[in-house]
Amino acid sequence: MPTADPTADREAQLRTRAFARVIGPYVATFGIVYAIRLPDLRGLVGDLFAQTFNVLVLGALMLAAGLVVIGLHRNWRGPLAVAISLFGWFVAIRGFLLIATPSTIEAGAGATLLSPTATIVARVFFAALGVLGLVFAYAGWFRPVRSA
Repeated sequence: MPTADPTADREAQLRTRAFARVIGPYVATFGIVYAIRLPDLRGLVGDLFAQTFNVLVLGALMLAAGLVVIGLHRNWRGPLAVAISLFGWFVAIRGFLLIATPSTIEAGAGATLLSPTATIVARVFFAALGVLGLVFAYAGWFRPVRSA
């Protein structure tokens, strides 16, 4: 039975930490800001979808960012690594959907902002996403790497 390469395992952990360092503060910032300001963003959604180019660029950037995470983070060992990998897939799929079906995304965002209950659910979702970002940031910047 072949033994696991401790160097490869350590490199995978370091890569996961690097992604957590970048993704964590970004997701924490936007998750918390969206949770607080979501009702104020009604006009922003309309403005975004009013320009097809903006939606296309946003979708392309999201798809590219998700594919970078998917392509460079191939570690699925441990909860942090799984969460980073799933985040990459989530961003890539959202980017693809923005490019492929922008009217569906616009309708969903509009319906969410028009419904008080859906807005509360969305605010809770973004708050949870913000907390996840803080966990990523903590794990990336402060948690020690396990030795092999």
